[in-house]
Amino acid sequence: MRTLLMLNVALLGACGGAELVSIEDSTDDGQTLNAAAVAYLQDAAPRLGMGRGDTVRQRLHFRDDKAQEHTRFDRFYQGLAVRGADLIVHRGDVLEEDITTPMQRPIDLSTKPTLNPDEAAYLGQAGFVGERSASLLSQKPKLVIDAFDGPDKLALAYEVVTEGTQPDGTPSVLHTFVDAHSGQILRSYDEIETAAGVGKGYYNGTVTLEITKNGTKFELRDGVRGGHRTTDAASVVLTSTTTTFGNGTDADRLTAAADAHYGAAMTWDYYKTAHNRNGIANDGKAALSRVHYGNKYNNAFWSDACFCMTYGDGDGKVLKPLVAIDVAGHEMSHGLTSRTAKLVYSGESGGLNEATSDIFGTAVEFFAKNASDTGDYLIGEKIAGPSLGKPFLRSMSSPKDDGRSIDHYSLYKAGIDVHFSSGIANNFFYLLSEGGTNKTSGKRASGIGRAKAEKIWYRALTTYFTSGTTFKQAREGTLKATRDLYGAGKAEETAVTQAWTAVGVN
Repeated sequence: MRTLLMLNVALLGACGGAELVSIEDSTDDGQTLNAAAVAYLQDAAPRLGMGRGDTVRQRLHFRDDKAQEHTRFDRFYQGLAVRGADLIVHRGDVLEEDITTPMQRPIDLSTKPTLNPDEAAYLGQAGFVGERSASLLSQKPKLVIDAFDGPDKLALAYEVVTEGTQPDGTPSVLHTFVDAHSGQILRSYDEIETAAGVGKGYYNGTVTLEITKNGTKFELRDGVRGGHRTTDAASVVLTSTTTTFGNGTDADRLTAAADAHYGAAMTWDYYKTAHNRNGIANDGKAALSRVHYGNKYNNAFWSDACFCMTYGDGDGKVLKPLVAIDVAGHEMSHGLTSRTAKLVYSGESGGLNEATSDIFGTAVEFFAKNASDTGDYLIGEKIAGPSLGKPFLRSMSSPKDDGRSIDHYSLYKAGIDVHFSSGIANNFFYLLSEGGTNKTSGKRASGIGRAKAEKIWYRALTTYFTSGTTFKQAREGTLKATRDLYGAGKAEETAVTQAWTAVGVN
């Protein structure tokens, strides 16, 4: 768990006394306290509703390509994490405002629960489907403040973490929020973020791989891109006695490894080229790719705990092997989200999380310019097996074509799977890139080109989105990002407005 800087924000005196931000904790992550951001918090504390008992912790500080500084903080109240109330301080000459946060009022909530931790643990673990691990059963639930429904619906809650394996073999680290008084389940999300079978298997053709010689063998270890490794499911680096890995068929288990290794390289290169990002965490360190997970496993998933992507082989009926360019892009982009906005994987923020991975997985596919699989706005069009019933998993240009996704906010309902609610933002991105008409509303939007659309989404994600961002807040964030990049009142801002209006987000 990343623990950075703990700052205590206290309002001193009742007659306009100076605000104080003091350091309570130190960092072991190599980041230093952003003094300018702290000074801003001192001034902004009254209008943010911060007073005695409020605390903020610096989580991330970075400078963007416009030399603007952004510092992310997590908020605490009387020592309890206020989940969904994180904030971002922006410092620079061209930004239109200095702070982004959904919480701009005092917190007035009792922190004394009436439900005891054991009762909360029982209620929180009861909804877990699959085989539970014993490793976390002895841990007590954490008392937090749930702010994901906005400042008007704060709730004292226990965050119950249950670890185990889902029925299909996917690992699970389930976070369940239990009301600390009524015992009601407020929400839950899984730390393991799946791709729902997104990708292309065995379609890259003959490609160049960065490998490393170790004695008489060659390893799938990329010394150019942060030491990226491709391993089997047990995290053992895969090797070959020659410089060739795989033969294009599943008869050779190195074929899947070659695809995953190539996809990770293309993802690294895309983020470096398009956004000047040095690896997923922007620290020059590579993620890990693991192949051949499970037995005929019809999925792929990102795990933040191991900072790795894991790919199944598919069962050959519903899905083919899931290693592919856009799978790698999709999975590594979950890592990007976890290192920036931390969009919670449920509700509206979950749909935005999944759409982010679809958007950048598609961007990586276009970037690769692979002759065997040219870029498109379909997700999983190469891996659909004969029993799936359709030749792709999701469509960004026409989300409803898969029979489950939605393309308009009027169709959104609480509890919808995040893979299907992602269609709203997916269609927004398509319309912004290419132009066209939303099939539900019939409203048109002008396209500004995929390259500009990618930059807008990336800046919004890394600069303005927070953990609980809703679709409406995403609209506001992308408009801010557009004005930062291209100026106010320009064609790009008009196009962003049109695209969101077309998908029903106003």
